[in-house]
Amino acid sequence: MTEITAIVHNCLEDERVKEYKEFFETKAGVKGLVDAGVVKVPRIFIHPPENLPKPSSEDSCCIGLQVPIIDFHGLENGQRGEIIDKIRQAAETWGFFQVVNHGIPGSLMDDLLIDVRQFHEQPLEVRKEWYSHDETKKVRYYSNGFYNPSMAAHWKDGLSCLGAQQLEEEQIPEVCRKSISEYVKHVIQLKETISELLSEALGLSSDCFARAGYMKSVSLACNYYPTCPEPELTLGIASHSDPDFLTLLLQDDIGGLQILHQNKWVDVPPVHGAVIANLGDFMQLITNDKFKSVAHRVVAKRGSSRVSVSSFFQPAFSDKLKPYGPMKELVSEDNPPLYRAIGVAEYVAYFRLKGLDPSTF
Repeated sequence: MTEITAIVHNCLEDERVKEYKEFFETKAGVKGLVDAGVVKVPRIFIHPPENLPKPSSEDSCCIGLQVPIIDFHGLENGQRGEIIDKIRQAAETWGFFQVVNHGIPGSLMDDLLIDVRQFHEQPLEVRKEWYSHDETKKVRYYSNGFYNPSMAAHWKDGLSCLGAQQLEEEQIPEVCRKSISEYVKHVIQLKETISELLSEALGLSSDCFARAGYMKSVSLACNYYPTCPEPELTLGIASHSDPDFLTLLLQDDIGGLQILHQNKWVDVPPVHGAVIANLGDFMQLITNDKFKSVAHRVVAKRGSSRVSVSSFFQPAFSDKLKPYGPMKELVSEDNPPLYRAIGVAEYVAYFRLKGLDPSTF
C-alpha cells in the first residue's frame, strides 16, 4: 500500500510540474489567465484549506485591532521624542506601522500606482519583452518566480527592480520609468528617517544603523493582483515574513493586506497617502527580539485588481555574505544573543527551503 501511495504521489507531483511549466511558458502571468476568461482557479494555485482565510463569520479580522498610524508632522519641531515612543511601541508589539506626512509627494505615489497598473495591463506582447525567471536580471516581469511544485502558486504578477538606486532610467519599462526613478529617491530618504528613529528607539545614536550598512540597497517589487474567480481557494501571497531589514510598502485603495497579531489576522486598511513600514527578519535578529518581524499575507479578491509597490532594504550586494548577528549594544550577560550571526545569502537560501521566493515579495 505504501508503494502504491508513493506512486500516486509521484504522479500527482509530475502533473503539477507539467502544469507549472505550461503556465510559465505562456509568459502571460496570472493576468493572462484572467484575460483568457478562466472561471475556475487552476489546481496549481489552490492552497491548503488551513492556510486560507476563514469565512468572515469565523475569522478574527477587524475586531478592535488596528495597525498603528504614526504622523511624522512635527518630527523636527519638538515632537521627535513622542514620535520615537510611538515607533518603539509599534516595533515591539506589531512589527508594522503606517506613516503619514512622511515627505513623499502624494502626486508621485498616485502616479506610481497608476503607472505600475498600466505596465501590468499592457498587451501581453509588450509585457512579454520583460518576462524572465532569471533572478540576476536587474529588471524583469515574472509570475511566481520561485519554482516549487510542492507549494501552491500565488495569484500575483510582479515587476522586479533589483538595486533600484543604481538603475539607469532606460533599464526600466518606459510606462513606469519616470515614476519609479523618482519614487526610489524619495523612498530612500524616508528609509533614512525611519532608520534614525528606529536607532533612537533602541537607545542608540541616530546614525547607528546607517554606519552598520544594514539598509544600503533597495529593491522594488511592483505587484499586481488580478481579480480572482474563486478567491476563497487561493492567496495573493501566502503567509510569510520578509527576509530583509525593512520593507516600505505603498498600496492602492483595494485592500487585502493582513498581518498576524496576537494570533489573529488583522486587516491593514488602505490609508490614502500613507506608507506602510514592515520590519523584516533581520531587524528582529539584530535587535535580539526587541523589535518584531511578523507574518503577513495578501488575500485574493473578486471583482477588483490590486496594485502595490514594496521597497525592500538590505545591505549592499557586496555584503550579502557578511554575517549579521544581534548588536553588541543590545546583548549582555542577562540578555544573551538569541540568534547566531548569519549572512543575507545564507538566510535567503533557508527562506527558499520554506517554499517562498524572497525576490518576489
